[in-house]
Amino acid sequence: MEPLGYNPSTFNTFAAVMIGYLVNAGVPRLGEVVKCTLLSRYENVRADKLVGTIVVERAFDAFCLLLVFIMTMFIEGNVIGEYTLNMARGFVEDESGNISIIKILTVIAGIFIIIFLIYHLLKRFGHVDAVAKFKNVLYGIWLGLNSFRFIKNKAAFLFHTLFIWAMYLFSTTAGLYALRETDHLGIGVGLATLVIGSVGMIVTPGGIGAYPWLIEKLMGLYHVTEETGKTLGWLLWSAQTVIILLGGVICFALITYYNKKK
Repeated sequence: MEPLGYNPSTFNTFAAVMIGYLVNAGVPRLGEVVKCTLLSRYENVRADKLVGTIVVERAFDAFCLLLVFIMTMFIEGNVIGEYTLNMARGFVEDESGNISIIKILTVIAGIFIIIFLIYHLLKRFGHVDAVAKFKNVLYGIWLGLNSFRFIKNKAAFLFHTLFIWAMYLFSTTAGLYALRETDHLGIGVGLATLVIGSVGMIVTPGGIGAYPWLIEKLMGLYHVTEETGKTLGWLLWSAQTVIILLGGVICFALITYYNKKK
């Protein structure tokens, strides 16, 4: 946010992030809107510009997830390669089990049609107040996206991005060490658990249901009993969820008090 001319307090930024996680646990992606709204309210930061910085942040997260996935394929590909391939096939195959060109072309065509319609609507009705405001929002997002070029300390940004993902990996691996039946699996399986768990977090709000189920199925590939796999999945999900709930509620309670005092 510094390249955009804003220097929000550490507490407000941290509290906004934690409250955003809390909201995301119930309604996916709504937490990003809440995070921008809170910083806009308490730090007088333009919310549309913040959306762009969040897109940059998510882009780096997606890149890191891709790196983790590639590393997992190299390290644990002999175990989870076929399982992952079968999951991917379900999105592109038809009922007979063949690659559906129609499915792939439909998705690609839908994306281009949406982009085409938005472009022409903005161009034709740019004089309308509502459309003009929307164009200003898009411009603010574009400014936010460009903010990475002007980050004063790119090395620190990249380091903390990698550090966050390293902590994800170590916390997941710690969950494996917490159970006697899985403490022999090691950090390679921790990588696989992180990747599969991330899919669970995307599929359902806060990963509820999907996260433990996917971890249970993954552990089955390593000949871990169904009961132990289910226990591990709920252990990892519960630990993350409790931290998010407690942190979010505490920050929600403190942020108003902190800013009134300030």
